[in-house]
Amino acid sequence: MPNVTRGDRMSGLLTYLAGPGRSNEHAEPHLVAGDSAVMAWHDDAELGRDAALSIARHLDKPRAAFGVDVPGGPVWHCSLSLRAEEGLRTDEEWRDIANDFVKAMEFDDPDNPRAPCRWVAIRHGVSTNGNDHIHIAVNLVREDGTKASVHNDFHRAQVAARALEVKYGLEQLESSQAERSTRGYDPAEREAQARSRARAKYERDRTTASSTAPAWELLDGADRQARIASELRADQPRQMLAVKVRGCATAASDEGEFVRRMRRSGLLVRPRFADGRTDVITGYSVAERPQAGERPIWYGGGHLGRDLTLPRLRDGWPDTPTGASDAAAEWNAAKRGRRVVAPGQEAHEPDPELWSRRNDELRELVDRMRSVPVDDRDTWATVARQTAGAFAAWSNATEETPGDLAAASEALSRSAQTYGRTVRPHQARTTAISDAAMLLASAARGGQGTVAQAAMIRQLLRLAQAVYEASVAAQQARQARLLAEDVRPRLTRVRDALPAPATAGAVATAERTRTLDPETQAMLDRLQAGQAKPAAEAGSPLPNPIEPARPRETTGPGADRGPER
Repeated sequence: MPNVTRGDRMSGLLTYLAGPGRSNEHAEPHLVAGDSAVMAWHDDAELGRDAALSIARHLDKPRAAFGVDVPGGPVWHCSLSLRAEEGLRTDEEWRDIANDFVKAMEFDDPDNPRAPCRWVAIRHGVSTNGNDHIHIAVNLVREDGTKASVHNDFHRAQVAARALEVKYGLEQLESSQAERSTRGYDPAEREAQARSRARAKYERDRTTASSTAPAWELLDGADRQARIASELRADQPRQMLAVKVRGCATAASDEGEFVRRMRRSGLLVRPRFADGRTDVITGYSVAERPQAGERPIWYGGGHLGRDLTLPRLRDGWPDTPTGASDAAAEWNAAKRGRRVVAPGQEAHEPDPELWSRRNDELRELVDRMRSVPVDDRDTWATVARQTAGAFAAWSNATEETPGDLAAASEALSRSAQTYGRTVRPHQARTTAISDAAMLLASAARGGQGTVAQAAMIRQLLRLAQAVYEASVAAQQARQARLLAEDVRPRLTRVRDALPAPATAGAVATAERTRTLDPETQAMLDRLQAGQAKPAAEAGSPLPNPIEPARPRETTGPGADRGPER
């Protein structure tokens, strides 16, 4: 995977690459490739600070000699990394890969008449996650004083990486073939969040204690880093936000309800208006509600996930004449921190009868999905997006801290991160998933209504299985492995923790007997006990004969009173 960055200090970059690293993960930094002059000057010995500075001066000499100013900085830096499961490559293999990559990017191509750029490739062991990788540093000022073109360099780097995977027998990026990709996570995001949290906590304690402690800016650097490290969390801030937003979007029946559900989830919501308008919303951003003294960290919908941009979310909602104006009113209320304009179904408990109805609809949907071709990528992406949203809505309602449901939602959503927009849910006839998400979003905390949820998750598990089978058929091995080894065990744990759903007859009887008085209940018990006895054998169809008893004959006085009687 290539990761491209730009800068203006070649010496700073190389001293970092030759140094210990942020977590002392750099081991034996050395050159594996570079322009012919630098490779004749340096061998593969371990680099130190002095060697790194001398190489930086060599790379920067064309820019300094010609005095060329490069907008964005003359330093072009790209790291090429492999998955940890692919193991380690030799220095010779990395040398060939680096030479081919720089040639593909047209920085140093012997077949091109343009002067080459000066560059090096440094290897310093695996990353903290175990990924073998190299770093390529290029000075964008060529040796004749002209500037190398970096137009569309992110895309060109991805294309070059896909070609190198084929040439060197590396694992090919299947998301590129499937025309989908997820948003990556930058460690700087977690560090920025931890820094904001540590600073706010320190200033809050300093103010309340009325002490003479120095301000945050005056603290020793090591002290600040220790406080920041103590606030680092394992979760990714964008991932947790994406789960909340995805659940709210799938459970909402329209755009206005989407805004209200996000606010009920505790999120800060900010719309993006069209130029000069306050009634046309083109996008949005959200942030977790910060603690006292912290600043909110805002993320746009497109930065949370490709399927969470506002245009794509609107594909799942009806387009009505009043819907846009109602939604604009809710967006404006959210921006100004006012009360919701018109509360909807999110503020009410749904009818209990809806659970069985939605469960039947999901069952019919799962049966219908068997007829969808495996190469219908758009339909399967829509199913994956809605199923991920249903699990996210359930997670928002029942998990105090993100757990198995949130992780399953995030993994399933990767199948929905397509480059282009997919089939609308009503066209794919998958709106039953959104209806189920609305019910799951109302699932009460503390385990209430778990019997109905247990019946629902069995259908959602079948949907997740259908997405898995589509991934296998489409030869998306890595995504299929993720669904089989991560999502399925998580959802199985959730299912096993819920009670087994009762039969329809038992549920109906329980509803009827909920308010019976003790006497009626005792009579019902007798009737039900009688039903448990075996039926009598069938007898003759003729009625039983009825014969009156004869008068009893007696003797003695008074036995026959004759006319008296």
